[in-house]
Order: sequence, then structure tokens, then C-alpha cells
Amino acid sequence: MSKNTYTKRNISEKVADRINLDKKLAHEMVSEVFTVMREMLSGDSKNIRIEIRNFGTFTIKPTKAKPRARNPRTNEEIYVPPHRKSHFKPGRLLKEELRKPI
Repeated sequence: MSKNTYTKRNISEKVADRINLDKKLAHEMVSEVFTVMREMLSGDSKNIRIEIRNFGTFTIKPTKAKPRARNPRTNEEIYVPPHRKSHFKPGRLLKEELRKPI
């Protein structure tokens, strides 16, 4: 079973086709949107949330330190410091589309 992988370039081309825009300009716009989102999500705040209506919500949540984690290969105990993790929750319209039978 093969996967269809879409890149930023594919997204830029679809945007350009849909709104009759120059592909280079569309690529710059899409790149900037992703850059701004990345900067917002990697900011200093502990709890960050970006909500895009009818698509989904990106959140960043802090994790606790794990002083007694275990490396499964070597069975060695290691310390995992606290860090942040990302999470995506699809919006209502996206969920409805994904629930449709194939």
C-alpha cells in the first residue's frame, strides 16, 4: 500500500490554480503562513493554541520530566527532561470528511 505524500510545493500549486495566482507568489505566501505558524508554536509561552476554523487546532503542551525512563534497546535507565509536545485536533468539517466511507 503506497502513501500519497504532498509537499509544500503541491499545496502552493493547488492554491495558485484555485485563485489564479502566479505559482511563485503562491509558494511564497504558503511558505510564510507555515513560517508564521512555526514561530507562533515555538514561542516562549507554555500553552499555545492555533485554531483554524473548519480545519483544526494545533496546540503545544508542556510535558513533565521522567526521571526513570528506560531505553528499550539497552534496558538502561535514563532521565528525560521536561519539554513541549505538539498535538493536532481535526475540526468538525475535517472529521466529517474523514468519516465518510471509502
